[in-house]
Amino acid sequence: MDRTPKQKMLAGDLYDPDDPELHTDNRTARAWMARYNAAATETPATRRELLRERFASVGDGTVVRPPFHCDYGLHISLGAHVFLNFGCVILDCAPVSIGDRTQIGPGVQILTPDHPREPGPREAGLEFARAIRIGRNVWIGGGALILPGVTVGDDAIVGAGSVVTRDVPAGATVVGNPARVLAARTPPAREA
Repeated sequence: MDRTPKQKMLAGDLYDPDDPELHTDNRTARAWMARYNAAATETPATRRELLRERFASVGDGTVVRPPFHCDYGLHISLGAHVFLNFGCVILDCAPVSIGDRTQIGPGVQILTPDHPREPGPREAGLEFARAIRIGRNVWIGGGALILPGVTVGDDAIVGAGSVVTRDVPAGATVVGNPARVLAARTPPAREA
């Protein structure tokens, strides 16, 4: 049975992003984003209800500060008490899940789409996407980039401006481009 480009996209296979169904979903998302971003002066509860109109799931107490941008919105799941600061971008061509109490700084980009390394499929305009999973109680500093297929473990920290190209272990702190795990630090001794 032939799969639609949307089914291929969600499965992580090569797909044609110029498909009419995907254009319709994206156009609907753009109209929703215009409403959401215009609601900047509304209460967090009102904005949360708008998020629930479009996202796969949104937990209680979650705050996404406008402006916010996404490809579809339909593939985004946010846990309870998640915080996304101003100017976040989530390109959700594959599922993106963010765990409870995760805090994301301004200007962070979470990017699931990718492009073939071989020139032929790339020239044909094909792309693919890889799901991103961000655990609970994660802190992602402003301007960080989370690239396709990455998993960030619970309690991890991603330094501001970092480019995360590989999975981040639970509890780790990563910084830089590409992001690398910082050596464990010994806490300072307490005075008696």
